[in-house]
Amino acid sequence: LWTILMGRSAQIEAELDRHWERLHQGLGYYKPPSASSAEKVKEKKDVAQPLKDFGLRISKLLGLDEQQSVQLLQCYLQEDYRGTRDSLKVVLKDERQSQALLLKIADYYYEERVCLLRCVLLLLTYFQDERHPYRAEYCNCVNKLEKDLVSNYQSQFENLFRAEAPTWETHGNLMTERQVSRWFLQCLREQSLLLEIIFLYYAYFEMSPTDLLSFTKMFKEQGFGLRQTNRHLVDKSMDALVDCIGYLSSLILIEGMDIDFLHKCALEDCTEQHQFSSAPDVIKEMDQLLLTFGDIPHHGPVLLAWVLLRHTLRPDESSPVIRRIGNTALQLGVFKYLSTMLKGLGVSVNNCTASTAKMCVYGLLSFVITSFEEETTQCSYLIDAACEVLSAPNLAEVFWETKPNMGLGMILDSAAGMFPHKIGPLLQLLTALVSNKSTVKKVYNFLDKMPFYTQVYKHKPNDIISKDDETLWRRQTPKLLYPLGTGQTNLWMPQGVLGQVMIGGEQGYVVRWDYSYSSWTLFTCEVEMLLHVVSTADVIAHCTRVKPILDLVHKIISTDWTVSDCLLPLTSRIYMLLQRLTSVINPPVDVIASCVNCLSVLAARMPGKVWSSLHHTGFLPFASNPLTSMAQCVSAEGMKAGNYGNLLVQIEQPRGEYAVTIAFLRLLTTLVKGQLGSTQNKGPIPCVLLVLKEMLPTYHKWRYNTYGVRERIGCLILELIHAILNLSPEGEDQGSTPTLQSLCIYSLANTEAGQAVVNIMAVGVNTIDVVLAAQPSSCGSEGPGQILIQTVKLAFSVTNNVIRLKPPSDVMSPLEQALTQHGGHGDNLIVVLAKYIYHKHDPALPRLAIQLLKRLATEFLLGEWSCLHVVLDLIDSKQQGKYWCPPLLHRAALAFLLALWQDRRDSAISVLRTKERFWENLTTPLFGTLTPPSDTTEPCVLETCAFVMKIIGLEIYYVVNGSLEQSLKDGLQKFSNARRYEYWSQYVKSLVCHVTEMEEEAICYFPETQMLISAWRMLLILSTTHSEVMQLTDQSTKLKLFMDVLDGTKAALTTPTSVSCLRLGSMMATLLLILLKQWRSVVAGAPDILSPLSLILESVLQADQQMMERTKAKIFSALISVLQIQDLNGGDISQLPQLLLSVCETVKDEALTLIDNTRHMSQVGDVEDEDSMETDSPRGPQKDQRDGVCVLALHLAKELCRTDEDGEHWVSVMRKVPVLPSVLSAVEVSLRSKHNLYFTEAALHLLLTLARTPQGAAAVAGAGVIQTICLPLLSIYEGSSNGASQSFSRKSQDSACWPCVYRLCMSLMESLLKTLRYNFINEALDFVGVHQERILQCLNAVRTVQSLACLDEADHTVGFLLQLSSFCKEWQFHLPKLLRDVQVNLCYLCQTCTYLLHSKKMLHHYLQAKNGEALPPGPIPKTQKPPQTPSKEAAGGGEREEAEQKALLAVQCSLLKILSKTLATLQHFTPDCCQILLDQCMDLAEYRTLFVLSFTTPAFDPDVAPSFGTLLAIINVALSMLSEMEKKKEPASLSIVSLASSEEIQALKSLLMFTMENCFYVLISQAVRCLKDPSILHRDKQRLKQELSSELSTLLSSLSRHFRRGSPSSPASGILPSTQSKPPTPGSKASHEGQEPFIQLVQAFVRLVQR
Repeated sequence: LWTILMGRSAQIEAELDRHWERLHQGLGYYKPPSASSAEKVKEKKDVAQPLKDFGLRISKLLGLDEQQSVQLLQCYLQEDYRGTRDSLKVVLKDERQSQALLLKIADYYYEERVCLLRCVLLLLTYFQDERHPYRAEYCNCVNKLEKDLVSNYQSQFENLFRAEAPTWETHGNLMTERQVSRWFLQCLREQSLLLEIIFLYYAYFEMSPTDLLSFTKMFKEQGFGLRQTNRHLVDKSMDALVDCIGYLSSLILIEGMDIDFLHKCALEDCTEQHQFSSAPDVIKEMDQLLLTFGDIPHHGPVLLAWVLLRHTLRPDESSPVIRRIGNTALQLGVFKYLSTMLKGLGVSVNNCTASTAKMCVYGLLSFVITSFEEETTQCSYLIDAACEVLSAPNLAEVFWETKPNMGLGMILDSAAGMFPHKIGPLLQLLTALVSNKSTVKKVYNFLDKMPFYTQVYKHKPNDIISKDDETLWRRQTPKLLYPLGTGQTNLWMPQGVLGQVMIGGEQGYVVRWDYSYSSWTLFTCEVEMLLHVVSTADVIAHCTRVKPILDLVHKIISTDWTVSDCLLPLTSRIYMLLQRLTSVINPPVDVIASCVNCLSVLAARMPGKVWSSLHHTGFLPFASNPLTSMAQCVSAEGMKAGNYGNLLVQIEQPRGEYAVTIAFLRLLTTLVKGQLGSTQNKGPIPCVLLVLKEMLPTYHKWRYNTYGVRERIGCLILELIHAILNLSPEGEDQGSTPTLQSLCIYSLANTEAGQAVVNIMAVGVNTIDVVLAAQPSSCGSEGPGQILIQTVKLAFSVTNNVIRLKPPSDVMSPLEQALTQHGGHGDNLIVVLAKYIYHKHDPALPRLAIQLLKRLATEFLLGEWSCLHVVLDLIDSKQQGKYWCPPLLHRAALAFLLALWQDRRDSAISVLRTKERFWENLTTPLFGTLTPPSDTTEPCVLETCAFVMKIIGLEIYYVVNGSLEQSLKDGLQKFSNARRYEYWSQYVKSLVCHVTEMEEEAICYFPETQMLISAWRMLLILSTTHSEVMQLTDQSTKLKLFMDVLDGTKAALTTPTSVSCLRLGSMMATLLLILLKQWRSVVAGAPDILSPLSLILESVLQADQQMMERTKAKIFSALISVLQIQDLNGGDISQLPQLLLSVCETVKDEALTLIDNTRHMSQVGDVEDEDSMETDSPRGPQKDQRDGVCVLALHLAKELCRTDEDGEHWVSVMRKVPVLPSVLSAVEVSLRSKHNLYFTEAALHLLLTLARTPQGAAAVAGAGVIQTICLPLLSIYEGSSNGASQSFSRKSQDSACWPCVYRLCMSLMESLLKTLRYNFINEALDFVGVHQERILQCLNAVRTVQSLACLDEADHTVGFLLQLSSFCKEWQFHLPKLLRDVQVNLCYLCQTCTYLLHSKKMLHHYLQAKNGEALPPGPIPKTQKPPQTPSKEAAGGGEREEAEQKALLAVQCSLLKILSKTLATLQHFTPDCCQILLDQCMDLAEYRTLFVLSFTTPAFDPDVAPSFGTLLAIINVALSMLSEMEKKKEPASLSIVSLASSEEIQALKSLLMFTMENCFYVLISQAVRCLKDPSILHRDKQRLKQELSSELSTLLSSLSRHFRRGSPSSPASGILPSTQSKPPTPGSKASHEGQEPFIQLVQAFVRLVQR
């Protein structure tokens, strides 16, 4: 269950349902032995007798129920036993082996018990975490467990600490002292886990006062873990577990008092709501109980929390009791204890428990500091505790949001009050408060503006005047605060500064000067001071001041690199500090380590700068002589250890503390990974050599004071070597001078460094399991077990890479000997490595072990008896042609090699590809000259060349470009230089021509011919994507190859041929099509391609249709590509009439066949019941495919008609061939049956192309397009079971779907109406009448669905309505109600678009919500407290943000297009501006009021009517978008300018101007209509004048600024229809030069309303 829960499995819910009862019982599930159970085991028929007997032995040893013991044995054999059934029989019979098995099963049983508790702990950790994928399943399980869980687990805890230790008398002679100790260790682990579960439970659920009392009594009896029944068994290794039990006991009691809620009650003055306010009896009993506490440090926090509770709830009742308990807590050193406790829990419990503990202590400390005197808070242990607390996730952010006079803020205030006299406390706190980029800024700014400077004086200085009471000092003279030389950074305290004397008298004075300064300058001065006193006795005192500064700088630049420039004065001095401090007699190791840690962070960003500066400090090892040979390097001749090397030997190794070594290894790895990693760089060689010679072979023998440091150093050394071995080898010297990588490979292969790595791998899976079982952490990522696993993984990877990269040699290296030799005793190393497959914790470890074993097997693959030697001999170019290597044998060898490549036999391939001259020998056949195809050709020679081409192709395809063998790259270069591409292209062409001409004779070697053509085709297709590697970049060569393929295709397809020749033609046509699409630039400049393609098409159309279906589609596709690439005019194509005729014939025949097929399907009843427009139709029977002949023929017809713009040819062809009637009939049938989606779409594209010219539009309309489309179109969106409102698609608008068909029909209607005008008005009105519901829904849908597909439909709909609005009178006559509805809906659409464009954040939110990203969190059950673990904010990547912004911009552009067309349409529904301004007798009743007389901003609510405020908002939005585009590109921000191209921006600007122009027009027209309307009150008209006068004046001034900057003019003459012409208003002044006419119109209108 634990393994399943730790994974990502669909069976989690089922497994939890199956096991929840066991989880509820906890350790109570395991029962003691009983006679009845033993009897049942004996009666069991399905268990073998030896297993029953062994089960009873297990029961005796473990004191476990007999039936459960047998089950345990069966589980162990199934999951953990590493042998066979036969070996098990032997083990059970052998007493010694069976005893070993018994002890393994005991370990397995202990692990099972622990996993049971860990499962419950995991459920409690995540059951309220919204981010966890199985939160719901966990939550259901916790709800079931909640009842009695704590009481069960509490009683189990009591049983454990009271349990008597087993003895050999009761549990058998295997229960030795060692096993008893193992039992007791398990007992302590289980106690700790039970308490962890109870603590987490009470973090979520409330504890009753009586429960608190019972827990307090229990923990007192048990001495908080110290009074175990078996405490005589406690040894040093168990201390951490005993401490952990005490810590958790203490925390459970604090959590039970619910201090957080108490603090909240105190702040809100409602203490009666706290559960203890109504439990006076419990309080009295607790008082008496806690008065007896005080003899154990674990009591401290409990007493402190109780003091808070009593002080807050009943302060008057028993203040002596409170004072006494509080004093006891302080005497126990409660703050020091809290700090120790949090550090201890960090390594003893899981991360969630540790952070929950920190939250608990945070609440306690905050309340303590707020409640009691400040003196209690001025304590260094309190600061330590606060720093530990603030390391919990998100607490630093919470801290910065609280008030400075509350909680932990008061500690910061207090520490700042003593700064810089005491520099450490403040910096320690601030370092803890750096957690992310926002907190870095807060810490930086806090230190940058310090208001006080606190100094301590032994005697009163002379340059001070003070008040009589000595409480205030004034400085008489200015003073430099640091005794540094002139010209150096310093702080200058000016004359007249006042100082508050905080403490004064004979003992000395503490003065807080009212002087503002930047601490960063002060820190620079502190570092300078340390540099000055480095050789004096003051160095220790100064080091204690500088180390916190360096630690803070390290934390800041690690968290936010952008601040590093501001810290340059500090970071640039680190090098000098390092140089000075490492050269003194007794160097301060901790400060040096801090310096190196800072440099590691800097090196990650600027390795070159750090390296060059470090180089001069003498800190790193260096070479006194130039490095010339590997022997010199390995002997370390002329190498100096540098200050670091001396420090390691003289200081760190004797002391057993290795802070500098750890920092040095991290720095070196960072430098290697940076630009110094280029293998040409010799600089770091001395450093790496020190690691390889002096550290790796011996580090495990050094003295260590702290557990885990040895493993950490081993891991870091291997990380460094791993980084070096993974460097890119490009640019490596070919000479004898060693590089970093070659030095590492040589050292590991040939010196004791390699043996050290082998020893790490030889640790074995059992040792790892023991370490993992012993580590106290429930699931820590930094535990000793995890570090050991990582170290072993690195050792495997390093060994793998050394064997892979080492130079080939006839002699086995010491490393290989160590790996493969058989040990004299114990397991062979290979067996140890193979056993890693049993490792369960990290899947990468077994994978790496198998990889190494495979490599070892491969290395010895080319042994004495390997067949590969023979194969290599056969392909050797020197042997070919000799009597023992005839062509057939050569061909067989290559066939074998091809099989290796095709089956991806990596072990053999990796050996072959690196063999000397392999690629040269392999490619030899491609450089020979074959006899012409007309002569007798040896078929196997063709096959040989085909095999070689295929092997090369597979190698290029599978291997990353940069990793290809150099010899293969050289071979490809030679192939290109020798013009072999041209040769083989010509040969393949002539081969195809020969086969087609001489098909009877040539048929005998057709398979070989086909194989060669297939292989050549594969190479050419690869060259389109790997042109650089294959050296095929020359345009003229590509053109020659392309024309050869075209000629070959023509030869194969234009002569009456057999089936085999048609197959060749189809292969060539495929290649031709791929080259057309990939080599567009070549095709664009090619000579006449259409002539041969036309001939091929003619021939193909006359051939057997069954065989030619696919080939025909390829030729159509090729013709479409050529027409699109070469962009020819009708006059340029002599074949146009013939092509049109052929294509139209095909379209007509295919359409008629499609009609028959569709009708047949409908009769059979094979009609899909589709429920909405979102559903893509399934493909029809063969005919309707995206790349089918019918669809491609329609697209080709469309391209030809587009080319023949003036209709010179297509008109006559369509008169001859009834294309349009057959296509329209097929479209009608398809729409009615909702089949043939791709055909329908292609047909509409053809009709749309024709409709753009007058004669084409007349032809389409005359053929009865309205009858074809109008009513049948209803069937593709009606009949939705979900209701019509849900049929607006969220699909991409590019994918083929029925909504796309609807949009195309709308475009077709728009185009026909635009071209034919009055000749098509009746049909257009019929269309709008039939589809009025859908049209109105679509205009409304923009408010609810902002997908691009929905907006696209709205855009098409408004485009059609725009054309129709030119015919208002006809529309009013035929469909008056619809006209009114459309006008209202268009006004609301204006309002919606404006709102969405105005509120970018809201639009972004809608888009996210529609995509299912922003889901509301579920409610928390009332009985539970909200979870206390703060969730980390999910950090979204920059790429995702940019993609979201681009999607947002696309939606904005769509909305803007819709808005501009909507306003242009409304312009036709409002009076003509000039007419209404000039004509006093105009009939106003003819035009309705579109916008109400109000000036509110547009709302998203459909109940708020569109008003003049909407129109003004449109202009404001357009102006603000224009302003945004005027801004220059800023790399940091994602503005429109940075997301769109310059052409897109220009188009967008024009669209915005067009929108404003139409909006002004509609605004003025509607305003004048209101002003002339007698039904409107005079008061309202005055208000209208005032509002418009002020608003328009403001807008005009903004607009004029834009025009001065050269804003674009409206695209009135462009894509969208123009606004009506606007002559200058009489009486207006002459326009400024270059001013827009509509501005003049607005100015005239403003003057009108101001009169």
